[in-house]
Amino acid sequence: MHDTIGCYLDIDKGHVKFSKNGKDLGLAFEIPSHIKNQALFPACVLKNAELKFNFGEEEFKFPPKDGFVALSKAPDSYVVKSQHTGNAQVAQTKFLPNAPKALIVEPSRELAEQTLNNVKQFKKYIENPKLRELLIIGGVAARDQLSVLDNGVDIVVGTPGRLDDLVSTGKLNLSQVRFLVLDEADGLLSQGYSDFINRIHNQIPQITSDGKRLQVIVCSATLHSFDVKKLSEKIMHFPTWVDLKGEDSVPDTVHHVVVPVNPKTDRLWERLGKNHIRTDEVHAKDNTRPGANSPEMWSEAIKILKGEYAVRAIKEHKMDQAIIFCRTKIDCDNLEQYFMQQGGGPDKKGHQFSCVCLHGDRKPHERKQNLERFKKGDVRFLICTDVAARGIDIHGVPYVINVTLPDEKQNYVHRIGRVGRAERMGLAISLVATEKEKVWYHVCSSRGKGCYNTRLKEDGGCTIWYNEMQLLSEIEEHLNCTISQVEPDIKVPVDEFDGKVTYGQKRAAGGGNYKGHVDILAPTVQELAALEKEAQTSFLHLGYLPNQLFRTF
Repeated sequence: MHDTIGCYLDIDKGHVKFSKNGKDLGLAFEIPSHIKNQALFPACVLKNAELKFNFGEEEFKFPPKDGFVALSKAPDSYVVKSQHTGNAQVAQTKFLPNAPKALIVEPSRELAEQTLNNVKQFKKYIENPKLRELLIIGGVAARDQLSVLDNGVDIVVGTPGRLDDLVSTGKLNLSQVRFLVLDEADGLLSQGYSDFINRIHNQIPQITSDGKRLQVIVCSATLHSFDVKKLSEKIMHFPTWVDLKGEDSVPDTVHHVVVPVNPKTDRLWERLGKNHIRTDEVHAKDNTRPGANSPEMWSEAIKILKGEYAVRAIKEHKMDQAIIFCRTKIDCDNLEQYFMQQGGGPDKKGHQFSCVCLHGDRKPHERKQNLERFKKGDVRFLICTDVAARGIDIHGVPYVINVTLPDEKQNYVHRIGRVGRAERMGLAISLVATEKEKVWYHVCSSRGKGCYNTRLKEDGGCTIWYNEMQLLSEIEEHLNCTISQVEPDIKVPVDEFDGKVTYGQKRAAGGGNYKGHVDILAPTVQELAALEKEAQTSFLHLGYLPNQLFRTF
């Protein structure tokens, strides 16, 4: 504590030595010959501690001897400029109205709006200085955003597209950013924004004018993914991992079941004629008529059956609210259209099949309106893709339907975690094809717009064979459990532990064995809670944490 450590660099001899409170500690390192003529950058590796550096601008407490001079007094010929700040310069002290102190990047406009609302809530408790925030997203007149920037802003929350436009044109200045927050980082990376992240990171000074390092915070529900780890290694320095979730698991307030969709045993698809859901036209050029007995025929049958099973699940469980996940935007549109054929749709408030869509091809105003209508209960069902629904906070949803399993096992946990919150019981139903299904997988430059190339990806097309049974196996292995299967009638048996369950309502108090178990553990849990509070408080007081990664629910 309060020690003074000196570092002595002898370029002629190639020696590095240290001193403690003026006492020479002797030779520490010999500089390898292959780097003797290269620049050596000052660095300090520490955790939960603070240091004050003096390169000679102030008088040394223990002046150097033996001809050593302060680094700040070294001749220019012995000094090179550090490249660790990329293309950015050290932050200016002069105030710039369009230069925020914090930049929060979100993968969707819905998340950006949600985060901005949270900022507004928090800033009520900060009076000096008054914080000024700005939302920068597409679908909003840029001139309004520029007007706010001209008047000064402290926190900017935005989506990559509009942020990139304003940064590249110089309208948004990053020279004074001290906090960079990448929310739902895995979502940003999966949408192809890796280059954008690297680009803005290179424009932000890594060392601020007061000598502190840029603080980078990465948040994600799937924090330990390979892509997120790779990003953290590139833009963060010795990050601190804060895992608020732990290993993926399913809360006991969530019941999740699988409904096998087997076109070989359930021949309903043959009897429907043309009275079925519109499919995605992947098989527009294939012979899918009954009797073809081809993989393409079974694939088309799966698409038809899934529409029927979604309707059946809603009727069987008398669902009054649910989030329905589809794999693609066209799948969302087709299911919405099918619900309209059942008499529901966006304009049928209170109808059994009233619904709205949420995906990237819908206009910003429509997406915002649809989300609000679902939250208010004007419609019963929100049909959406993973990307559109990522991170959106919707309370008390009793049901989730997975029309197709996600291709990332972590996203399965993320999806079904939409139910069972706040101690309310929830049911997640996954429709899983027993045969492979041919689906769109656009690698074309238009990302699917106007694309009808139904050839397989390996043949230069934009389709793949989707194997849900394999995905189910990976999910079960990830969760270390076997997910219960129910018959195509989608009747879910009563859980013996919970007794009669009403999804969307709080778990019944009492619960026989459950209550006794809680009573036994209560004292231990209270003790653990007190210890956890003490540990967290101690952690927060340890000091400045320059780089953090947060894993959220």
